[in-house]
Amino acid sequence: MKNTIMKPKILILIGLLMIISSCKNDDDSFHSEINGDYIGIFERNENTSKVELRFDNRSFNGQSEIAKFPAICHGTYSVSGNTISFFNECPWTAEFDWSLILNGEWTFRLGENSLTMINPIGDKYTLTKQ
Repeated sequence: MKNTIMKPKILILIGLLMIISSCKNDDDSFHSEINGDYIGIFERNENTSKVELRFDNRSFNGQSEIAKFPAICHGTYSVSGNTISFFNECPWTAEFDWSLILNGEWTFRLGENSLTMINPIGDKYTLTKQ
């Protein structure tokens, strides 16, 4: 009787572990796919700026053609589903709109050589992998 009770519990545990590990592998796969250098455009309303971003194993850095539009420096990022969360690690001065800092949650779409990211207020990065 003891063995018949244990088998379903073990099977459930194994199933849960497989689901959890497959979710982690999806994120790991994304990190290896996104690694590299990108150039493209940042858009807010009808204003645009050329940008460069580098992704390297959960770290990012970059720059913009126009100072602080957008404000890109360096930091880390994490992925969950179709959301990429940036964690800016640079100090910033107070004389500009801090919503321009590459930080927080963005929805993304990764193509073969492209990456598109949009934040909740409608800012958009349209990037091409180099």
